Amino acid sequence: MLPQLVGNRPPTIKVKEIALRNCSSPGLPKTDKGQEKGVRRVEWKGLVGALLGARLPSCDPGPLCRKRAIIKKASDLEYRIQRRTLFKEDFINYVQYEINLLELIQRRRKRIGYSFKKDEIENSIVHRVQGVFRRASAKWKDDVQLWLSYVVFCKKWATKTQLSKVFSAMLAIHSNKPALWIMAAKWEMEDRLSSESARQLFLRALRFHPECPKLYQEYFRMELMHAEKLRKEKEEFEKASMDMENPDYSEEILKGELARIIYKNSVSIIKGAEFHVSLLSIAQLFDFSKDLQKEIYDDLQALHTDDPLTWDYVARRELEIESQTEEQPTTKQAKAVEVGRKEERCCAVYEEAVKTLPTEAMWKCYITFCLERFTKKTNSGFLRGKRLERTMTAFRKAHELKLLQEFQYKQLIKSLLSHKFLREALEVAVAGTELFRDSGTMWQMKLQVLIDSKSPDIAMQFEECFVHLKHQVCLSLWISWAEWSEGAKSQEDTEAVFKKALLAVIGADSVTLKDKYLDWAYRSGGYKKARAVFKSLQESRPFSVDFFRKMIQFEKEQESCNMANIREYYERALREFGSADSDLWMDYIKEELNHPLGRPENCGQIYWRAMKMLQGESAEAFVAKHAMHQTGHL
Repeated sequence: MLPQLVGNRPPTIKVKEIALRNCSSPGLPKTDKGQEKGVRRVEWKGLVGALLGARLPSCDPGPLCRKRAIIKKASDLEYRIQRRTLFKEDFINYVQYEINLLELIQRRRKRIGYSFKKDEIENSIVHRVQGVFRRASAKWKDDVQLWLSYVVFCKKWATKTQLSKVFSAMLAIHSNKPALWIMAAKWEMEDRLSSESARQLFLRALRFHPECPKLYQEYFRMELMHAEKLRKEKEEFEKASMDMENPDYSEEILKGELARIIYKNSVSIIKGAEFHVSLLSIAQLFDFSKDLQKEIYDDLQALHTDDPLTWDYVARRELEIESQTEEQPTTKQAKAVEVGRKEERCCAVYEEAVKTLPTEAMWKCYITFCLERFTKKTNSGFLRGKRLERTMTAFRKAHELKLLQEFQYKQLIKSLLSHKFLREALEVAVAGTELFRDSGTMWQMKLQVLIDSKSPDIAMQFEECFVHLKHQVCLSLWISWAEWSEGAKSQEDTEAVFKKALLAVIGADSVTLKDKYLDWAYRSGGYKKARAVFKSLQESRPFSVDFFRKMIQFEKEQESCNMANIREYYERALREFGSADSDLWMDYIKEELNHPLGRPENCGQIYWRAMKMLQGESAEAFVAKHAMHQTGHL
């Protein structure tokens, strides 16, 4: 048997009547303060009680205990939003609870196929949530996120008329936000299918924001969508052989005349090729607007010849123009040749552009296009070779004019290296370091190309690099030199590089270098060499904890492990990091306990030394770890 809902809805009782009926005590005078507090308390309870009474029909159909839990939770939430001091979080929690309840009821109905009093129950919850949203949005009018949450709720649960009212209220307060106008107009156009309402919203928005490019773009798009919709409707009527007397189907509107008017008005207000190109890109989404596209394109060339963006757009447009021949290429080779021709036409436009407008911005557009085409995947060796040739030709011209930025050299080097064009990459790298002699990253890339190409002049280039960068700390370059030397030179040469680096790199940057030096010493000369390096660096602060831990690990890897040396390394490490590193103290204690030559009797002394040196949270962490270790949990 299906579960039954709570009984009939109780009769509506006004809050004032509840308060008067419950506080009728003739023994108390009207001026008594206790009576006034009692009246206020009863009014409060009466208000919440009346609001909860309206909830009873919307309780979840099910066991009584579940209904009690729902009413108890709702009571708490209702009390919170009826207080004198209101908090936004209370309203949000109330709304979230009601939405969760609504979704739970819907899922349960779907699962058990139960539809009894569906509209009455769920509509009452929706109306209640709307009421909470109205109160919250009236209290916190400036909270856009709250309004947007209200809109999202109405889109899912409320009627279109209600959502339209919400948009109107929101825009009356937040008329200074173009994105909200666009959202409302888009909803009117796409959900309510009301082009006229969307148009009116855009016109109102433009009164507030007469110079907002985004509003003009979306209004332009909307009118083109409207014209496209009318054209489709007309086609359907014509297919059905129905008479059309609707005045909306005028030829001017069907051709996008309204969009053309918006275009003309907008470009007279908003200058610049970028906005012009954005409107042209929108118009290209609609096949019927060829005449409008041509008009915008011609205006772009006429009005913005001195803008690199215009030339960039005109050049890239050549890729979209199909071949004039009737027969389309069928084989892969023919298609590659056709793509090559299109790219040649693009480059011809760019060549004309850099002659007409020889600026850094124009060359940037040209080089960017060449790089995009060069990095585009292709199986055609012919096409790949042509792209490389065009890219290098454009680069050489721009480099001679010194109109390229540093990042463009780096982009080109990376692209060439990824395709294994080492000779060309070296040419670009050499040119880059000539122009940007003080750039450490440019030298880094040049040296990397030299290493990849196995040049015999690498050591000399490293020396030259540090001559130009003598006032800079180039840790990565020193490490690169040492790593290259380790594989290509003798141990003496590599150690000389490390020693030079330690003289040049000081402070915190030297920490990594010392760790690298110690690692290299152990790899190349074993423990004896590593200990010698450690001894030579032990007073050259700063260090890292790993510097000492490495030596401890090296010692433990020896067949005849010397516990005295391990203690020495721990003691030196604790001098540097004993006041903050609790793990170092714990490892020292464990070493004395677990090592065959360790002295467990030293652990107590180490513990008390740690307690004296460690401070704050480090001391607390050490005590906790030590206790866990003693109980066998660590």
